[in-house]
Amino acid sequence: MTLQNRVDPFGKIHAVAERGTLFGNRGGCFHDSQQHLRGRHWVNKRWITCLLAYTGWHREVMTPNRYTELFFLDEATAFPAGHRPCMLCRRADANRFIDAWARAHLPPGQRVRTVDHVDDIAHRERLDARHRRQRTTRVHLATLPDGALVTRDDAPEQPLLLWQGRLHQWSFGGYTGTFPRPTDEAVTLLTPPSFAFAFAAGYTPAVHDSAR
Repeated sequence: MTLQNRVDPFGKIHAVAERGTLFGNRGGCFHDSQQHLRGRHWVNKRWITCLLAYTGWHREVMTPNRYTELFFLDEATAFPAGHRPCMLCRRADANRFIDAWARAHLPPGQRVRTVDHVDDIAHRERLDARHRRQRTTRVHLATLPDGALVTRDDAPEQPLLLWQGRLHQWSFGGYTGTFPRPTDEAVTLLTPPSFAFAFAAGYTPAVHDSAR
């Protein structure tokens, strides 16, 4: 049975066959004993991405009363969906991300006291909780760093990855097409702004091989 556990860059959760290269969670369990999603699709503000394999840990996906596993094509997909690196299984990536986040948002030399501060800001940016939908931001394409995902006004349902001077068309199975980055235009930014600022400050999210 294909479970509803694959996340797109809009933060929506689908039942598709492709598994992706990372998994994560949104702070707890929001599936029932039949492995169906229920209620709101998050538990708390700690939305993370994890390695598919870590120190031999293994359990059945969507075990009753355990956190709901979610899967992502790549890290560039996970960020617009609202997820940051896990501080346990991805500690090196998490430390690099937190350092870049601090450079982008804090006075020189000041460090992030707790990752909860990062999560609080991200939660306000990624989710309109009242309407249970993703928040987005209008920006100029020329201001964005590599790793950001956007949509253009002529194709609002097609996420596009900005990567190495080109825009890459996102799909669950990989990036399916590419074209040169326009000089500039107004676009809708799917990646939470605080995450995009961290990219500009030096954190480069991992992308699927199909974008290379």
